[in-house]
Amino acid sequence: MSAPTQTPPHPAHRGGVDIRLPWWALALPVLAFVTLLVLILDPAEAHAATADPAITQLFERALQLMAR
Repeated sequence: MSAPTQTPPHPAHRGGVDIRLPWWALALPVLAFVTLLVLILDPAEAHAATADPAITQLFERALQLMAR
């Protein structure tokens, strides 16, 4: 009768968590932060968005259809 052999346990992972982020995972938040910072520092460059009349008419028409 043969005895079962024991396999050695997997070695424990030592050290910190090894997570690799893509380059854009840091670049996009930094870009957004810098853009907002520039707008705060120079508010004359921040322009209000103007709505396109076609989009406004489409939105009003949708509201009319939902009100019926």
